[in-house]
Amino acid sequence: MCAVLEISKRTYYKYRNSDDPDYLDYLMIKKVFDDSKGTYGYRRITEGLKIEYGVIFNHKKVIRIMRKYNIKPEYIRRIRPNIGYKRIEENIKTDLLKRNFKTNALNKVWDTDVTYLIFKGKRLYLSTIIDLYDRHVVSYNISKFNDINLVMTTLNDAIKKEKDVHGLIIHSDQGFQYTSYQYKAVCESNGITISMARKGTPLDDAPIESWHALLKKETLYNNNITSLQEYQKLVEEWILFYNTKRIKSKKKSI
Repeated sequence: MCAVLEISKRTYYKYRNSDDPDYLDYLMIKKVFDDSKGTYGYRRITEGLKIEYGVIFNHKKVIRIMRKYNIKPEYIRRIRPNIGYKRIEENIKTDLLKRNFKTNALNKVWDTDVTYLIFKGKRLYLSTIIDLYDRHVVSYNISKFNDINLVMTTLNDAIKKEKDVHGLIIHSDQGFQYTSYQYKAVCESNGITISMARKGTPLDDAPIESWHALLKKETLYNNNITSLQEYQKLVEEWILFYNTKRIKSKKKSI
């Protein structure tokens, strides 16, 4: 089971007795879904579980877990991009940073948020993770939809890139994406501790707020942009410049 799900024995036994009784079932459902390249709905996943693992799940249970962890085919995401997302109060975490944004090494503390990229009434959404050691961008994604998938893609990209993230803290606000079961599950299964700013307190999340403000200042407000597509391209080019060439102060500030 551990080899099939690509998790360690330590993780398996930890979550077998987890407070979330759906977690291991979620891992199996997610594996079948991912193997289908994100195309299966609940009926084919139910059948896939029987074929792959020899387990028989009631289709209603599969539907419930898929909804809980926001597992849905891309065509459904495009039809219903922003329906039914609510902050899950039980998944809100304590602010572990308490405005102490200094760290002594890479991959100790990440800060993350989603911001708007707006041009003439049209908008895109930018999800970013920065490392608080030197404020470089660990990963980012841009989407037409402000949904859980946007944040999860950014998080999974960061984990794949850095690989050893056990013991890391990831800090965010209390947005619905960050209180989702999917976000919690991926963080905990990779040994990442979740920290959250207090509700309605932007200063608790100042580094990523400042970083997004800087990006907009040096892209949107510093160029004669003619379209939203041009804005997106400029943002992507600026992030590459920021990570590779932009001169940063010795105090590791933006």
